[in-house]
Amino acid sequence: MTAAAEPSAVATTEHRFTRNGHESPLQVLPVVDGEPQFGHVLVFGRPVDDCLVRIHSRCLYGEALDSQDCDCGPELRTSLDLIQEAGHGVLVYLEQEGRGLGLIAKAQGYGVADRTGADTFAAYRSLGFPEDSRDYAHAANSLRNLGLTRVRLLTNSPDKVEAVRAAGIDVMIEALWTPPLSERAAAYLEAKRRRRGHWIPASEPGPERPVDEPIAAVR
Repeated sequence: MTAAAEPSAVATTEHRFTRNGHESPLQVLPVVDGEPQFGHVLVFGRPVDDCLVRIHSRCLYGEALDSQDCDCGPELRTSLDLIQEAGHGVLVYLEQEGRGLGLIAKAQGYGVADRTGADTFAAYRSLGFPEDSRDYAHAANSLRNLGLTRVRLLTNSPDKVEAVRAAGIDVMIEALWTPPLSERAAAYLEAKRRRRGHWIPASEPGPERPVDEPIAAVR
């Protein structure tokens, strides 16, 4: 296991980061135990217990190209808005494009979905791919490496919650409310609910929910 970064090493990456006119200190660390290209941990302010945390997988279409076919871009932007508002928090950004299979496989899945009307999970299976090959254990271990024992996790994914819990970190779920930008995006959200057990908030999140509350009931 990769040892925790020494404070002096962490300090070498600290710099000012400005977004929406708001400036905050930012530190960048590699994801624990992962290859250098696996992802990075971005620490806004200081990592403290009960801070907001977002574990996010790369999506070129949603983040760089402003695609309206998924909720990836809105989820990332909303998470950063909330972290900035809080004054501190952590973004674990994972290079897991296309649910861990890459951009080419993602494009192939979209093509099958367009031609057949299947959702992208079924499209992946028809191509011989797993529905979702992502693993969040490295991300969770990275949070533990920061010394965090309790976090407010910005997610609608039970897989992420379970991974963070498995690392010995207490979780409060902060469900993300990102209205779909198109009918296709709405269909994708419904597919995530059916296929992966995601809960889809109907409106802005209310009070925090402890992770021990049955996930299936949090819809």
